[in-house]
Amino acid sequence: MSVISENSIIPTFTYPPLIIAAATITFLVLIYLLSTKPRPVYLIDFICYRPPSHLRVSMANFAEHLEIYSIQPRDTIDFQVKMAEKSGIGNESAFPLSLHRIPLDNSLPFSRQETETVLFTAVDQILDKHKVNPKSIDILITNCSIFCPTPSISSTVINKFGFRSNVKSFSLSGMGCGAGLVAVGLAKDLLKVSKNSLALVLSMEAVTPSGYNGNIKSMLLANALFRMGGVAVLLSNKKQDQSRAKYKLKYLFRTHMGSDDRAYQSVYQQSDDTGEVGVSLSRSLLHVAANALKLNITELGPRVLPISEMFLYLKSVVQCKFLNRERGGEIYVPDFKKAFEHFCIHAGGRAVIDAVEGRLKLSREDGEASRMTLHRFGNTSSSSVWYELAYLEAKGRVKNGDRVWQIGFGSGFKCNSAVWECVSEIDSDVRNAWSDCIDSYPVEIPDVADH
Repeated sequence: MSVISENSIIPTFTYPPLIIAAATITFLVLIYLLSTKPRPVYLIDFICYRPPSHLRVSMANFAEHLEIYSIQPRDTIDFQVKMAEKSGIGNESAFPLSLHRIPLDNSLPFSRQETETVLFTAVDQILDKHKVNPKSIDILITNCSIFCPTPSISSTVINKFGFRSNVKSFSLSGMGCGAGLVAVGLAKDLLKVSKNSLALVLSMEAVTPSGYNGNIKSMLLANALFRMGGVAVLLSNKKQDQSRAKYKLKYLFRTHMGSDDRAYQSVYQQSDDTGEVGVSLSRSLLHVAANALKLNITELGPRVLPISEMFLYLKSVVQCKFLNRERGGEIYVPDFKKAFEHFCIHAGGRAVIDAVEGRLKLSREDGEASRMTLHRFGNTSSSSVWYELAYLEAKGRVKNGDRVWQIGFGSGFKCNSAVWECVSEIDSDVRNAWSDCIDSYPVEIPDVADH
């Protein structure tokens, strides 16, 4: 039996200091994790460029212009007119001033003029609307696929508006119609490491330098589809901007098919035998786009779909693969209307919208914003998904808590998805690019067979 003498020192406070130390470390770790956790990316607002009425080009005007200035043979002119009539584009879309000239002028000065007209107007409007000083912009990202001048487009904007000398600026080129969501993705990544920052994303395609004057049909399609347009998007990770933001970015997924030769060459800028340069749209484009979309939603689906839809999908996969090998079977397409209230499908053309609607089992009403954007503004490339969101806002359809799925396709080939959650009450009376004509939409667009 051991005896503790009166002179023994009992380590009364041995354990409490360890507990205090552990608690302190835990507290510091929590503080660190909270401080390093990326803040939400908020979409404060966006402004789509609305071309003035004198730049509009009706189908009759499009055909007449080709008749007057084109040196192309008769069948080439007829093909372009036929494609334009079947495209789903109406009589209100616009060409830049350079393409209204006879003969048309696709020179560098006119390419600059178109780019500056679209972007300067959109930037001026969004900064003025929200009383944002240009020097408070921390990140500037521009994207334009065909036109890539020196100095860059971002430098041109910086020079015009007097941004700070330490603004983080980027100019993306050659990324096609999907570049708008690529630019948003880049802004999101930069906002992760830039605290209390404002990002301005500018998306457009210059029509002036992208026309094709040869006779290859796959390269003539772009002449009939692309129109003048662009957008300015203001993003923020500032906590104080939460109250004035329209949307919060939930997810952004990018799928790149560039390792596949057919996908890589499906949208391809090249010169023909006579040296004329244009962008070729291959016959396999829709098939490539469908595969890219399939891969993209494979990554997106588990994040947004309810468990019931995921169960039905997995069940169909198992049945087709193991139980019905001989008889075959159809893979269940999840009902994405249970995940999203609104869909903004890139308005690349009637066939693109039809293909996506078919792949996702969407109704024509789900694709209304895309079809009406194509009809009113044409294919505005990377900015088209923003004209579609503006359409939904002008119609008063976007409500607080609604989820919006933007789907963009681009050369390379790529499919990009952005998911936004509405975090405010959208006022449909606030003017946007649709305000002058929204009461006239939707319009009935004849089927291709009716032409």
